[in-house]
Amino acid sequence: MKKVKIALLGLGNVGRGVWTILKENQEEIAKRSGFKVEIAKILVRDKSKQRGVEVPENIVTTDFNDILNDDSIKIVVEVMGGIEPAREYMLQCMGKKKQIVTANKMLIATGGDELFHKADREGVRFNYEASVAGGIPIIQAINESLTGNKIEQLYGIVNGTTNFILGKMQLEGSKFDDILKEAQAKGYAEADPTSDIEGFDAQYKLAILASLAFGTKVAVEKVYREGITNITEVDMEYAKTFGMVIKLLAIVKDTDGKLELRVHPTMIPETHPLANVYDSFNAVFIKGNAVGDLMFYGRGAGDLPTGSAVVSDIVSIIRNNIEFDNTNLVVKNNLWNKEIMDVGQVKSKYYIRLTVDDRPGVLGDITAILGNQDVSLRSVIQKGEIKNEEKVDLVLVTHLTREDNINKSLEEIKKLDAVKSIDNLIRIEDFEN
Repeated sequence: MKKVKIALLGLGNVGRGVWTILKENQEEIAKRSGFKVEIAKILVRDKSKQRGVEVPENIVTTDFNDILNDDSIKIVVEVMGGIEPAREYMLQCMGKKKQIVTANKMLIATGGDELFHKADREGVRFNYEASVAGGIPIIQAINESLTGNKIEQLYGIVNGTTNFILGKMQLEGSKFDDILKEAQAKGYAEADPTSDIEGFDAQYKLAILASLAFGTKVAVEKVYREGITNITEVDMEYAKTFGMVIKLLAIVKDTDGKLELRVHPTMIPETHPLANVYDSFNAVFIKGNAVGDLMFYGRGAGDLPTGSAVVSDIVSIIRNNIEFDNTNLVVKNNLWNKEIMDVGQVKSKYYIRLTVDDRPGVLGDITAILGNQDVSLRSVIQKGEIKNEEKVDLVLVTHLTREDNINKSLEEIKKLDAVKSIDNLIRIEDFEN
């Protein structure tokens, strides 16, 4: 059986997963691809570091040129992460006509165009299934299986750390900080969890998914972002009262030819399929004008799930382009030039929780301000005393309204003497609009 030689740039969590899968599933991969995949070189920073897998010393190198200048290596797999030197390494490998597979969501979201254009010019494949949602084959589905559809909406739970935290808060009533520590102990969260809990990781992934699903260039900074650090067990209880749960959703919608792009905590009905995605699992829910509703579900992170996506990209290259004949199959994101909607123009329903004085007229003053901004209320809950003072929770749920109108209302509401604090604002998605 013929061989295809590949190289790994990095042997961290994902790299170990790729190594393990290619070794353990060697026979299956060979039969399905028609070729034996051989890892010829692995680039690392420190050869002496213990990595949890046994790798022959003769294939490990600290010199990138050992890979770049080896013409027998046809596919280079970048799993080192970060922007540099990963970007420069991939560009140089493309210049040597090497096919590229990557799991680097940050680089794809922030600098993907340069890599796409270089792949175009050199006539090489550039695959990145593992950059979004771990082992879920969502990029292949959008690129291939759904090409006969106009995708209208996409909702994603695309960060396992935040989903683990919010799920525990919902099911166990635990506090955010306690669950974050547990997530770090389990390896779901990094020592510095900022990228996850503040929504940056999901922001990168949504930029990639939106570019593919809607065929338009999406700059990551155009994606509105909020994290989950303001969510409390009190908000979870109120969500339950409304028959809802709270998830960090990545949302993109085509609204009158403009794209809504946002990542934020969202209340959704407990009966919706996304509401039942727990632990570190990911899910992507798509509405297509022909296929209707679809949901893709699976492990969103980890060495083997993400490694599985990387290996599938390797096999795809071998199957479709093994002769490396300059057949360029890079999917472009410049088919249309869609305008990105300003978040202030986005319409949603809102949950607003305030602490107010428990006295007559407060609700009337608040509803008058909301009415002046064309914000109508769907329900009101007033509950309990706080610290034996005459202060209460006031929870408002609005009908569909523009974000600008909500923000203007809240600026005025803050000025009322009876309003002690605006404790939270959470958008509601009931999938009806």
